[in-house]
Amino acid sequence: MVSKSAILVIDIQNSLATDPQTKIPDATRVREAGARILEVARQIRDSRVREMGQPSNFIIIFVQHHESPDEGPLVMGTEPWGLVFTPREDLENVEEFVVDKSVRDAFSNPSLAKILKQHGVQELVAFGIQSECCVEATCNGAINAGFAVALLSGAHSTYPTPEARPEEIEAQVEARLRARGATVVRWEEAVKAWEKKGQILGPYQ
Repeated sequence: MVSKSAILVIDIQNSLATDPQTKIPDATRVREAGARILEVARQIRDSRVREMGQPSNFIIIFVQHHESPDEGPLVMGTEPWGLVFTPREDLENVEEFVVDKSVRDAFSNPSLAKILKQHGVQELVAFGIQSECCVEATCNGAINAGFAVALLSGAHSTYPTPEARPEEIEAQVEARLRARGATVVRWEEAVKAWEKKGQILGPYQ
């Protein structure tokens, strides 16, 4: 089986990314980056599969967090829990998936590893919300599971804390993941490379 990449879209959900009362400060930046990342990836898939007759070299996985009402607003089936970006429904072969979770690391759900194995994935490209929580934990879970990981800088963010602004937390997360062997690349540079090569590159040529 040809090695594939997987794009992980982590917890870009209504409460975190669109609700004026609860969204992260840089939600617009993350949403706009996510829209462009997915647009380019899907254009590449359409070109390879539908126009060139070649197999796609990637899959997309949307990670969706859920919690109990006493834990927060991401209650399964509610509007706050809903995904901002959703799988396409016009694909002949299913290559976009949703994986749910109730803790920070998406690898807590065995379905994620199963999907990756079934599709021959060896490299993961990640972005989403929140940087120091589910994004970092899922990247660490991927590294622990033996995957090469690329984090798309500028396409993940979080809430401020008394000690740090969101962009400072983003940088701290990126430094910690680099120390563990992950690649950190600006999302704009990644997308430009994808467009140039006509395929989703893993970490990171």
